[in-house]
Amino acid sequence: MTTAVDTVSITGRTTDTVGRFLVAARSNHFVSDARTGPAEAVQAGELLLSSLASCSLSNIQLHAEERGSGLTDGHAHVSYERDPQDPTRYAAIRIGLRLSGVTQEEAETLAGLFADSCPIYNTLRRGGNVTISVHAAPPRDRATIA
Repeated sequence: MTTAVDTVSITGRTTDTVGRFLVAARSNHFVSDARTGPAEAVQAGELLLSSLASCSLSNIQLHAEERGSGLTDGHAHVSYERDPQDPTRYAAIRIGLRLSGVTQEEAETLAGLFADSCPIYNTLRRGGNVTISVHAAPPRDRATIA
């Protein structure tokens, strides 16, 4: 289990296709496309939604197991709505959960435990401390990059 002092990072880089990026998380590599790019691979906003789905379901599953809740299945439907007046933000992010094998009361308890403990959800809900640092570098000669 992670602790409050864990630092996690990923890397990403551009590719020869404009609007396409290669992302690496530990030993996992995947392609991501910009909303304005090729639109074949998962896009950044979808990755954000995916992280909420994954965190909610893993968190709920863990709590259900600890509580002996009888959870047999979980589904998450996560969506965003882009702000029509400000395209630099989402007007809403919605998480819909369907939990099987538990009562409505237990489902609400499990959802509350997720909301109380998920750093992704809570950072988005509260607004997080995000910083940017940038460093210029000379152009790379792609012909010499293998």
